Amino acid sequence: MTYHTTRRRILGFTSCLALMGSLMATTGNSQASPTPQRAFKDDSASHKAQPATLPANQTFWDALALEPRDAWSRLAEGFQWQEDVEQARVQHWIDHYRQSPHNIVEITERAKPWLAWITERVEERGLPGEIALIPFIESSFDPTARSHRGAAGLWQFMPGTGHALGLRRGGGYDGRLDVGRSTHAALDYIEMQAEQWYEGDIELSLAAYNAGAGTVNRARSAALSRGKDGSYWDLKLPRETMAYVPKLIAISAIIAEPERYDVELPRIEAAPAVAEVPVTRPVDLGEAARLAGVSRAALADLNPGLLGNRADPRHVKRLLVPADSAERLVARLSGNATRRAAAGDDVYVVRRGDSLSAIASRHAVALADLARWNGIERPEALQPGQQLTLSGS
Repeated sequence: MTYHTTRRRILGFTSCLALMGSLMATTGNSQASPTPQRAFKDDSASHKAQPATLPANQTFWDALALEPRDAWSRLAEGFQWQEDVEQARVQHWIDHYRQSPHNIVEITERAKPWLAWITERVEERGLPGEIALIPFIESSFDPTARSHRGAAGLWQFMPGTGHALGLRRGGGYDGRLDVGRSTHAALDYIEMQAEQWYEGDIELSLAAYNAGAGTVNRARSAALSRGKDGSYWDLKLPRETMAYVPKLIAISAIIAEPERYDVELPRIEAAPAVAEVPVTRPVDLGEAARLAGVSRAALADLNPGLLGNRADPRHVKRLLVPADSAERLVARLSGNATRRAAAGDDVYVVRRGDSLSAIASRHAVALADLARWNGIERPEALQPGQQLTLSGS
């Protein structure tokens, strides 16, 4: 069966061809660690509303509205591939996961900060809910995971693929480790390949995500020449790719019916635990944490793409913060920047003709410190209007 995206073309045709040209050379992503291995039990599953026994003053719809809903049940509502659960390849992986209970605790615990937020991004695009579980098989939901082949992050992007998708590296930043940015890039990539090569077939796009579009396209051509319809299930692919979609469906099947598989899921709220906040000026991670009202360690854990101590808007477009701290950080970050600029003590606005060395000399700070505080790698690239912090605090 073919599964189609609901929105058409996220990139213009010309830019899409250019991007795909660079990606075709990529041989696919590499898993950083053994795949997650057993699954879970949804505590809310046994609390279904029972209209037949409702109190006289309570309607069916009142009861339905009170039914517990967590991130797992929200995720399962978006599943689209459950009709393939009976496939032998899927059943093999269901059995495999159920035999590895020691791994599932760690993996699902690591999913807690990200699961509901990723599910919401998948929902926004109308993609199958199973897509939100790709980090389960790619990185075991470890955003700092690195494979021996060079793939990195929650979605395990190889350097070339990441670069082609705009996941920058440098300036104390690695976009592949940035959970927010890499999630958007992964979903863009999956949709783009589905539309460009496979008439919207997401399963084929996932195969290409793992093995590269060239490998999948050749396998599809061979299948068509044998009289097959060219779906994922018809293709002869590398062993890892043959297992890729079955693993994803196996995990989703266990999540969809945890009691059937006698597994237990940790409680994760349906509402996302994190939110994105725009980075409008260079900001020290400690300052951002203080303004948000969270610990620096907590903010660092949510932003593993920051390899240094500073978020510079030329590299880092957004920070992930606890959802209940997002509005506070936006307001305080904006107000703090306004106050500092007005005071003129800690912030300098670059004027035409300025050089970094002249600014450093004028304000009696070391050139190396000024560059480091502002995440500047190319001093000659200063732009009029750019705000520079004049202290490391």
